Amino acid sequence: MLDVSVQGMDARAVLVVALFGVLAVVAGGFVTQLVFRFVDDRRVHEQLPAASEPNAETPEPVSGKATGGVEQAGSILRGGAWIGALERLAIFAGLVANWPEAIAIVLAVKGLGRYPELRSGEKSAVAERFIIGTFVSVLWACGCAGLAVWLRG
Repeated sequence: MLDVSVQGMDARAVLVVALFGVLAVVAGGFVTQLVFRFVDDRRVHEQLPAASEPNAETPEPVSGKATGGVEQAGSILRGGAWIGALERLAIFAGLVANWPEAIAIVLAVKGLGRYPELRSGEKSAVAERFIIGTFVSVLWACGCAGLAVWLRG
């Protein structure tokens, strides 16, 4: 039989950590995109006039490719999907290794790296996308790491 152990972890623990690591990195991107769509959809619905207002003008939608939604701000924050995946991987690995300081380091590096795009102030959706994406990504990675640590025993 093949003896699979990593620093005292049995094969089951290694498998749990590996599966939740993949879940943190891959599924985290999908979850983040769903949240971006949800935010843009809510923004559109909040800006639509009430049905009881007969002469109300319909504003231009903010979502999708129309005017400057959170999803569209991704064109300014290039590489966001790759950065998010690496961010989730680093946070997951840090937490599973019992080194929570990794969260602070990842967020500091990400913030400093994105400072020029955030500082430009071209569109508020850029900063909104950065904050929402970071929160969703970090929370997802922390949740996956917490479950992996709990299940590995």
